[in-house]
Amino acid sequence: MFSILKTEGTARRGVFTCPHGTVQTPVFMNVGTQAAIKGALSAEDLQAIGCQVELSNTYHLHLRPGDTVIRDLGGLHRFMTWDGPILTDSGGFQVFSLADLRKIKEEGVTFASHIDGHRIFMGPEQSMQIQSNLGSDIAMAFDECIENPAPYAYVKASCERTLRWLVRCKAELKRLNEAPGAVNPGQVLFGINQGGTYPDLRIWHMEQIAQLDLPGYAIGGLAVGESTQTMYEIIEAVEPYMPKEKPRYLMGVGTPSNILEGVARGVDFFDCVMPARNARHGKLFTWGGTLNLKNARYERDESPIDEQCDCPVCRRYSRAYLRHLFKAEEMLAMRLSVMHNLYFYNQLMSKIRSALDNGTFAEFRAQYTEKLGQKI
Repeated sequence: MFSILKTEGTARRGVFTCPHGTVQTPVFMNVGTQAAIKGALSAEDLQAIGCQVELSNTYHLHLRPGDTVIRDLGGLHRFMTWDGPILTDSGGFQVFSLADLRKIKEEGVTFASHIDGHRIFMGPEQSMQIQSNLGSDIAMAFDECIENPAPYAYVKASCERTLRWLVRCKAELKRLNEAPGAVNPGQVLFGINQGGTYPDLRIWHMEQIAQLDLPGYAIGGLAVGESTQTMYEIIEAVEPYMPKEKPRYLMGVGTPSNILEGVARGVDFFDCVMPARNARHGKLFTWGGTLNLKNARYERDESPIDEQCDCPVCRRYSRAYLRHLFKAEEMLAMRLSVMHNLYFYNQLMSKIRSALDNGTFAEFRAQYTEKLGQKI
């Protein structure tokens, strides 16, 4: 399923194979939470901008249209007409983001729906059942994402419970994959490392979940309140204990600079809603840094968003036109801007892979880590 082609320091260049295709890593997964990219991008658009993996959310699709509806319509790939790899988050992040609407017990978590308030129960088995109905290629384990910082005793107890939940996830997905009529019997489970900002808990938890010999492992619970430097230190602490031959996924991260630093620390998979979210507010990424298209300086600017970019937007439209669309509150502003930002992220990963292929990643990292974080 996963093979490492080349390394440079801790950075890895690999290939991941799953039922719906081959993924070149390191990779950025484009986030379509509710089976759609916010900003009106279609599955056809995703192909045009170089997306390799689409990511959707278990909790949201369970609420609407319902995972059984998607199953009866042939699974998520057929439903959204995307024939490439899909990863589904487990609903565990909602344990964090809906903190005021949930109650955690050993069996699982009871939520109040953010849509209409009705009660929902989700535990490891329910999360696996929903993801099995969706038919994604990668199913994420059900876990608790903890706010940083959090008390040591609470984080320790949560890690222990997340480990027990992972054992249940593994058993349930095996049962579902072997059952007649499974939407995607080749669906695989990635475990999630937790432990807050405590290196000893992170290491202990990683050692424990590595013993389960899962197809892949993620580092969760980062970029949720801690400093960037703390995040990097946690990745550095955990990485030596992650199985070398399995893919590694840093959940919910991040900026282009975060990705470069994550790759340098041995991460293979990334995702983040930020590039699409920023784009919807006129904040765009370029090879010279970030810019805000709503600024008055772009009112008569006939240049593309980025002279170095060959995305469908930069090949055709000017900064002046896009700024006008934002000021006029036209939906096209969001669509074009999201298309550019996601293309930029996918191109960033392509350039990282090329640099690793050529043994020049250290130089690429040195050239762009600071530059991509600058404001123009």
